[in-house]
Amino acid sequence: MDTLKSKLPPIGQLGPFIALVIACAVFGLTTDRFFSGENFSLILQQVMVVGVIAIGQTLIILTAGIDLSCGMLMALGSIVMTKFAADLGMPAPLAILCGIGVTALFGLVNGLLVTRIKLPPFIVTLGTFNIAFAITQLYSGSQTITEVPPLMTWLGGTFAIGGTNVAFGTVLMILLYLGAWFWLRETGAGRHVYAVGNNPEATRLVGIPTDRVLLGVYVLAGVFYGIASLLAVSRTGVGDPNAGQTENLDAITAVVLGGTSLFGGRGMILGSLIGAIVVGVLRNGLTLMGVSSVYQVLITGILVILAVAIDQLSRKGGR
Repeated sequence: MDTLKSKLPPIGQLGPFIALVIACAVFGLTTDRFFSGENFSLILQQVMVVGVIAIGQTLIILTAGIDLSCGMLMALGSIVMTKFAADLGMPAPLAILCGIGVTALFGLVNGLLVTRIKLPPFIVTLGTFNIAFAITQLYSGSQTITEVPPLMTWLGGTFAIGGTNVAFGTVLMILLYLGAWFWLRETGAGRHVYAVGNNPEATRLVGIPTDRVLLGVYVLAGVFYGIASLLAVSRTGVGDPNAGQTENLDAITAVVLGGTSLFGGRGMILGSLIGAIVVGVLRNGLTLMGVSSVYQVLITGILVILAVAIDQLSRKGGR
């Protein structure tokens, strides 16, 4: 019995999967349209932007930080890449790289303020959230950019698998999660992220450059936000300056529901994908049942509080 227990994953890692199975079972029994390939594909398309943002958010939360600017950086990146292509006539690949470069630059600024000036991540990213919002509105003139090159919307296209249309963006999201999982699990740099989140002082004493790790995490997170910008453009077909105002909270929700500890050093990147899908399943299932969006937000909020409470209790139980 002890051997079997030792082989099972921790309950914090199983929790997201259990929640997803329960949610699917409930909605499958209450609505006939839930269990269909097209509906599951739709759910994945709806969560792919937040899902990719959640990769960067997970990396930062693993270091015991938090990033409130992630959604607005995504919006800024989408405006930069679409404006550069539409107004400056820049080739789409170069415009996309410029958009990702801007979000990575903001990640660098966040990282420098956290590591060099030792400002709290909450305050730093709250400030850059507002700065990114202002720049987005000013640069776009608060106008939606509609002249988007076809290459920027390619990821919103679909291909058929067994009669179900699957978006290319969904495949990209899954590949990014697998890559991030491998990096965190199988490389020294990835394991350093966990070490910094667990005990930064002890990590520094063994010779790991904690500030460099933190700086790299914030820049890498910015790159993921830039990729999410491209996915947002590909899904909507426009550069929307009003996007990104709630994606920060949605991403944090996905990470927390996925079992990553807000206290740092503990969590599994694939759990954030499951967390994003759980939120997508809840909203999709409740919509199919005709439940008001207000109750969807209410249930999501309750789940977040429960997830954080379970994490806190498990930490106390482990002492």
